[in-house]
Amino acid sequence: MLPDKELKIKNTNSRLYNEDLAPTLETKRNWGWFEIFNVWSNDVQSLFGYTLAASLFLTYGLSGWSVMAAIMLAGVIVMFMVNLTGRPGVKYGIPFPVVIRASMGVNGANLPAVMRAIIGIFWYGVQTYFASTAVAILLTLIMGESSSTFLGLSATAWLAFSIVWVFQLMLFWAGIEPIKVFLNWAGPLVYVVMLILMGVVWYTAGADLMPAISTIFSENNEYPGTKVDAFTAIVGTMIAYFSAVVINFGDFSRFVKSEKQMKIGNLLGLPLNMVFFSFIALVITAGTLVLYGQPLTNPSDIVARVDALPLTIVSALTFFAATVGINMVANFIPPAYDLANLFPKYISFRIGGVITAVIAFFIGGLWLSFISKVGIVGFVNIIGSIIAPFFGILVVDYYLIKKQQLDIQALFDASPSGRYYYQNGWNIRGVIAFVLAGMVSLIISLQPSLTALEGFGFIIGASLGGLVYWLLMRKQEADTLVEVPVV
Repeated sequence: MLPDKELKIKNTNSRLYNEDLAPTLETKRNWGWFEIFNVWSNDVQSLFGYTLAASLFLTYGLSGWSVMAAIMLAGVIVMFMVNLTGRPGVKYGIPFPVVIRASMGVNGANLPAVMRAIIGIFWYGVQTYFASTAVAILLTLIMGESSSTFLGLSATAWLAFSIVWVFQLMLFWAGIEPIKVFLNWAGPLVYVVMLILMGVVWYTAGADLMPAISTIFSENNEYPGTKVDAFTAIVGTMIAYFSAVVINFGDFSRFVKSEKQMKIGNLLGLPLNMVFFSFIALVITAGTLVLYGQPLTNPSDIVARVDALPLTIVSALTFFAATVGINMVANFIPPAYDLANLFPKYISFRIGGVITAVIAFFIGGLWLSFISKVGIVGFVNIIGSIIAPFFGILVVDYYLIKKQQLDIQALFDASPSGRYYYQNGWNIRGVIAFVLAGMVSLIISLQPSLTALEGFGFIIGASLGGLVYWLLMRKQEADTLVEVPVV
């Protein structure tokens, strides 16, 4: 990590600069492994994260243990990926949209920033809806359920959605430190509630539950591929679920004290956390099949059926907190930075957040009636495919082309003589790599005949994007390679 004096930007009058995008000073980096762990624990244990995992148990016709192993493997792969994208943030204290200026150009960086912002806004709206289902349980206990509906949501559901939307905006406006505190208690608390819920379901289902796990998910299976295809599809889908955070992980690692703290947090929060989480999801999902004769993939629906009012109340509040937590980290903060990167002089971090919230309100309101019809697994895979090439481009550029050395001043230099100005501020080679790789990864996710590659749109797109970028850039960099200053 560089000393404070070396991280200060000289050209603060540049149109590319504002205080939110500038390097985080060492004195303000107060995140440790626990904060990083809670980024992942809230992500994994959010209502959407649980629903996705439960859907994977039911979709592919594998035994529960096989699905659990696939989820764990995905956690290991994602850990290595975020360690790669997180290192520049730790070293230089800069967010994703600034890091990627080195590869896409100071103007071209707006392309991945805007796309990441759009994806974040979509996710933000969807997660807001899922968090509102927990609040709706509490409102129903107090007010009863309304019979009238609009866009598939009752009046009670719309009230819950609005409450969550306002709460999240207030929390964001309070700043990074209150968000960190919120995450630090929401993550551990949701573990306690999930364990209690698992215990209730296990006890109620009886001793036959565990033996049934090996066969119960294979019934009525319509997946056309082999078991190997199914296993790899699950791994790919879980990686795609984390893809947005993987790419912009520098937005969080910039606040970490050291790379060691980041890696410890990623180890505990991803593969080890996934072991525990996938086991809980496995038992609860199987238990609902045994108890109710149908799978319940939303924890809010499960809690609503458990005849224990205190557990219902505590669980609803906890699921709400966990989902709000990951929404802040993965889907609110990144778009706020990305939108600020468009017009740093006019859009601050906070203004970017307000824009995110307003657009996401309409997306979340349309989730149940329209967007969810795509299917939760297909939705995740398509989202991951769109931004996949930028992961490969960023990693290849930073580690193979730039040799982990960035000119910090040049990242904020909008003049034609700037090192990262390329052609009119765009690195055309990066754009070509993105377009070619993005088309391939999106076709894989959308083409039914490519079922065997289902879920791997992100990995293939990222790999292809990095390869094409390296082939296009290596000769140019070899011709112009000079010693790069880091101050």
